[in-house]
Amino acid sequence: MPETSTGSAPIGVRAVPAIPEVSVVIACRNEEDNAEAIAAAVIEKLEPIVPSFEIIFIDNESQDRTVEIVKGMCLRDPRIRLIVNTRNFGQMRSPTYGIYQASGKSIISMCADFQDSPDLLPEFVRRWRAGTDIVLGVRESERSGLVLGTVRELSYKLQKRFGDYPIIPNATGFGIYDRRVVDSIRAMNEPQPFFRGLLVETGYSIETISFARPQRAGGRSNNNFFTLLDFALNGLAGSSKNLLRAPLYAAFLIAVITCISLVGALVSAFTGHSWQLWLFAALLEVQFGLLFGFLGLLGVQVGLISERTRNQPLVLERERVNFPQES
Repeated sequence: MPETSTGSAPIGVRAVPAIPEVSVVIACRNEEDNAEAIAAAVIEKLEPIVPSFEIIFIDNESQDRTVEIVKGMCLRDPRIRLIVNTRNFGQMRSPTYGIYQASGKSIISMCADFQDSPDLLPEFVRRWRAGTDIVLGVRESERSGLVLGTVRELSYKLQKRFGDYPIIPNATGFGIYDRRVVDSIRAMNEPQPFFRGLLVETGYSIETISFARPQRAGGRSNNNFFTLLDFALNGLAGSSKNLLRAPLYAAFLIAVITCISLVGALVSAFTGHSWQLWLFAALLEVQFGLLFGFLGLLGVQVGLISERTRNQPLVLERERVNFPQES
């Protein structure tokens, strides 16, 4: 079990009750330029409207001073907590694990680089208090080049066509979730959690708020074409069991084409035309049909195996700071 450090609250800073009203989970990696600023912005927005809250930073193997800086904030403010991963567990697993560690009645998830605007936090809380289970911020536009934009649009179209549930375009997961939503998703025990898709899968009520995506405050983005492509592919695979059945659909289509080729061979034979090419085409189509049929059956089996073996930790912790002692 990772060690837990605690301390008394500094003068003028309220201690965090066992169950704060709001937990803010901030995923970070190499965010030494933004860590203190994002914490200050969150505190500024929440202190006037929330009686109790906690801020949880989860660090995904930063190579700069991010961990050192957040530890300093933890010493000064007991409402700030830190989880340090043993390695980089990716941008699906690490933020989700941080959300699972939150103790609040509601959980807000955001990134440390200010591309998720802290200005939306009061409105998130207001709508959650009014009874909405999930409130998501939706970016009005994405700043990306032609290639990244094309990949993003293609992933949305594939998820819409093959997904088991609709994905909200330009919603990154930035938003507020009721505790029962998080508990429901955690019970799924998904090894590669596509969290914004899982939010929709739960079926709880969702509202969205559009906002203009601000410029990154400082530092460099940890994303590139390959990390975003990997995220899109993992998201598509994680949100679509129908995709595993796609070879079966292809096999059915090939079976129809095979029947057409066989009819063409028969018609050609009765009318005195060459039928050998028709028959050769039908034989090739049968082989491809069988291949896709078996791939489809294997895909269904893989889906069943995935459902029955979801039992692995999302991340491993190196340490955690400012969390209450566990009994």
